[in-house]
Order: sequence, then structure tokens, then C-alpha cells
Amino acid sequence: MFVILGLFFHALGGFAAGSFYLPFKLIKTWKWETAWFVLGVAAWIITPILMAWITVPNLIDVLFLANYGTKIYTFLFGVLWGIGGLTFGLSMRFLGMSLGTAVSLGFTAAFGTLIPPIYNGRWQELLQTKGGQFTLIGVFICLVGIAVAGKAGMLKEKELSSKEQKETVAEFNLRKGVVIAIISGVLSSCFAFGLQSGKPIADLALSSGAIDIFQNNAILVWILWGGFATNFIWTSFLNIKNKTFTDLIYKTTPNKSKNYLLAAAGGITWYFQFFLYGMGTTFLGEEYEFASWTIHVSFILLFSTAWGLYFKEWKGVSTKTMRTLWGGLSIIVLSALIIGAGNYIE
Repeated sequence: MFVILGLFFHALGGFAAGSFYLPFKLIKTWKWETAWFVLGVAAWIITPILMAWITVPNLIDVLFLANYGTKIYTFLFGVLWGIGGLTFGLSMRFLGMSLGTAVSLGFTAAFGTLIPPIYNGRWQELLQTKGGQFTLIGVFICLVGIAVAGKAGMLKEKELSSKEQKETVAEFNLRKGVVIAIISGVLSSCFAFGLQSGKPIADLALSSGAIDIFQNNAILVWILWGGFATNFIWTSFLNIKNKTFTDLIYKTTPNKSKNYLLAAAGGITWYFQFFLYGMGTTFLGEEYEFASWTIHVSFILLFSTAWGLYFKEWKGVSTKTMRTLWGGLSIIVLSALIIGAGNYIE
């Protein structure tokens, strides 16, 4: 039952992560950096503090009583993850929701899932237990599925002309987008490391009276503060360089109020992927918590691809390419079931 609940919350988190960019498609007249700055304030400052304040008693004590090293490492992993999050947004800007997400998440899944147990010296332990073996097989199958889905994206780019590509992705640039997506995938995995580094903060939250499923909300505040620092520096640089700060303050800017709401909606949606991710990891259990990252990534890919299909990013591709895409997604669903079985066996 707990495994099913864990998968359910990861699915909701994946839906939020796969959908957060949708409001950006409706923003008019603002430059990308302006909208991303507003999203960052909503996603990494306001919403995390509000949700932690609601769910964690004595939040201020919990946030600051942890030892200095815990706070620093959690924040620094947040800074690195923030670069990954920033480049994740850029990858979708240049590649579209489906291809950009597939390339980024392939690297994110590999690094975020496998490095923590290796770093903690638990690799041999996982290899020697039946539940661990099932879980590792599921992780491997997930990576295969993501690779197949990414291959479908590459086939798509070969089949469509530059004009057809730009009809659905206005700033399409394959070379630039792939490089950015790889950087995003590697650095986005630092979020999983941030959660591990912040475990003492979660313990303080529990001792303060927070219930299990909300223990990670206090860690999220430190991680997301780090993420905001990165994004604030970069978007401020672009705002100064492109003289786009006026988008935020001039009364005569068209659609200003609507753009604020859309960017904030995207940010709040982004945050809830982590809120739900924290709940999902709790239900999957501490022993195989590392597998949560793979499951989370899998659901993001599923939902982002579904939105890509809805917005006709795959319009005009061959039957072979669509079969490759659906094959990759089916493999990913299978991997989530196998990982769930591994947790159940344990």
C-alpha cells in the first residue's frame, strides 16, 4: 500500500514538473529572462517558505539549528541544482518540451539515482539483496527507456525541415539546445544530493512535530534558496544586458498583470513537484529512497511528452518515429513498476 502511495505522489509530482512550462507559452511581450525571474521568486522563495511554515512547526528553529556544514552543503547543492534548473528552462526554449526534457532527464536520472548509493558505500549491499537487485534492474530499464525516447526526438529533428521545427518551437536550435540539456541533466541531479545532505534538517522537523510526509519541506527551503541565488544572478544579468527590467515596472507594458500571474503560476507548479516528491520518497522507504529520483524523472518525461504531443510538437513525423517514442515511454512505465516491486519485496 505504501509503495502504491509513493508511486501516486511521484506521479503527481511528475505531472507538476512536466506541466510547469505551459504558462510560458501564453506570456506575451515579456522577454524570457523577465518571466523566468518572476517564476523563480514564486517557485524558490515565496511558495517553499509558505508551505514549510504551514507543515513544519517551529520552522525558524528547524531551518537554523542544524549544524553549519549541513546548511552550507544543502545550499551549495541547491546552487548547482539551480544552474541545472535554469538550463532546463533554456533547453525547452531551444528544443521544445518533449526533446529538451528527454535529453535533460536521461542524464539527471543516471546521476541522481546511482551516485548517492555509490557515495554512501551501499552499492554492494544493493547487489546482494533481492529487493535491491529488482530496484537496480528497474533503474537500468528506465535509463534504456529514456534513451529510446531521446532517440525518437532525434529522429523527429531529422524528418522535419527547419521551417516545420520552428512552427512549434519558435527559437529551435538543435546544437545549442542539446549542449544546454546535457549540462542541465548533470547538474539537476544535485537536487537528490541536496536532500541527502539536508537529512539532519528533516530530523529536526520531525522532532519539532512535523509528520513524516512533510519532513522534507524544511530541506526544500535551503535547496531552493540556493537555486534562487543562481537564477537571480543570471536573470538579473540578462535584464541589465537586454534592458528588460522595464517589463516588470512600466505601467504601459502590455499584458503585464496577466504575465505576472502566468509566470507565478508556472513557478508554483514547479515547486509542487518537489513538495510531492518529498511525500513520495517517504512512502517508498529509506532503504531504497535513491530509486525515487528515477521514478520522479520517469513521470516527468511521460507528462512532458504528453504535452508535447498535445501541442503538436510531433506533427508530421513518421510512423516509425512515433513507434519509437511510444516504445520508450512504455519501457519507462515498466521500469517504474519494477522499482515499485523491488521496494515491495524489501
